[in-house]
Formats: sequence, C-alpha cells, structure tokens
Amino acid sequence: MESFSTKDIVGEIVAKNYKTAKIFKDNHIDYCCNGKRTIADACASQNIDEAKIIEELNRVQSTENSAATDYNSWPIDLLADYVEKKHHRYVEEKIPEIQPLIHKIVSVHGNRHPELEKIAELFKETSGELTKHMKKEELMLFPYIKNLVKAKENGAIPAPPFGTVANPIQQMMHEHDTEGERFRQIAQLADNYTLPSDACNTYRVTFQLLKEFEEDLHLHIHLENNILFPKAMQLENELQ
Repeated sequence: MESFSTKDIVGEIVAKNYKTAKIFKDNHIDYCCNGKRTIADACASQNIDEAKIIEELNRVQSTENSAATDYNSWPIDLLADYVEKKHHRYVEEKIPEIQPLIHKIVSVHGNRHPELEKIAELFKETSGELTKHMKKEELMLFPYIKNLVKAKENGAIPAPPFGTVANPIQQMMHEHDTEGERFRQIAQLADNYTLPSDACNTYRVTFQLLKEFEEDLHLHIHLENNILFPKAMQLENELQ
C-alpha cells in the first residue's frame, strides 16, 4: 500500500482519495486553490509538523474501505457534467436562499455584530462573480473539454477559439483563487461560523448554510483544479 512522503503534492493526494481532504482542512492547509504545493511546503507555511500530517494521511490510506468517491477515475466529460449538474446547480439554488437570510441577520444583529455587514458584502460579491464564472465554464470551457474526448475517439481535433485550453483554465483558476480568498475572509469574520450567545434561529441557519456553501465550494474547486483541468490539458497535448 502506498505511503506518503513530504514531496507528495497536496492536491494530487486529495484527488486520489477525497477523505484526506479533512486532514488538510483540519490543519488549515488549502488543498483546492493552492493544492500544487508539496506536503513539506504546505506544512512549512502553517508551521505544522510534517510527520504528524504524514502519519494521519497514512492512517486514512490504510483504513479498510476508506476511499471516498474516486473522481480521479472518471472520464473527464463525465466529470465536467457532474460539476455542472451537481456543484453549479447547488450554487444557483443556494445563493437566493442565503442572501435574504444574511440581510435579515444584518438588520437585526448588525449593531451588536458589525462583522455581519462585511460578510453580507463579501457574499454578494461571490454571488455575482461566481455566477458569471460558472456560465463561462458552461458555455465555453466545458463544451470544448467534451469535444476533446470526442476527438480522441474520432480523430477530429476541435479548433478552440482561445488558442489552447490552458488559456481559459488559467483564467478559471485565477477566479477560483479570488473566490477561495473571499470565503476565507467570510469564515474568519464569522469566527469559523461560531455562533454568538445572542444568536437567533435565523442566525444559526445562515451560518450553517454559509459553512455548507464553503465546503461545497472547496470540493467544486478541487475537482476542477486538481483533476479536470490537468487532465484536459494533458488530453489536448496528446491529441496535438
């Protein structure tokens, strides 16, 4: 059975077994937007003992039936469809649910908790930018990735309007970084979604939904940055 070393890449580890994501998250190591680092570099940035992380990763790896959904084995056209239908739809459904709840707790609790105003502002920015980001993927990038898969079968290489798939991927990853940073700020302002003593039920529901939204975003970005995008670039190179 494979054991880990400090030279292993964080995002690649999570791509092979998503259950390892919890270890990195618990240790405040970004595996989605900043997943190209080695374990050594990631631990150094957080002043964490490398041996502790390696031990925890090996424990997860050796646990019977520990493997989560093996997204890494999926065809990339299937993965693109999954991201769109699962994660894009989730974002589209949750934004109109969360926004009015945030506005409500700002109006009721904003005087005692001024950080809520900034959380509302950041989530509004995320709502607009993430929606535009997803549409660019759905209308431009994902159709081209699916055409690459077809080209592997029939030999007809598609002519992309953007030169190479690496160009839109670079832009999408930059936008992922922006959204990841925005939600880091939200989580920090919300004290990692810790409820204050005067929180009402709406406050509780809002923080729970924000936490779930962030967790879904992490998986969403991970699937693209660490699996879909590298494989799309590799396939395009093979075809050329």
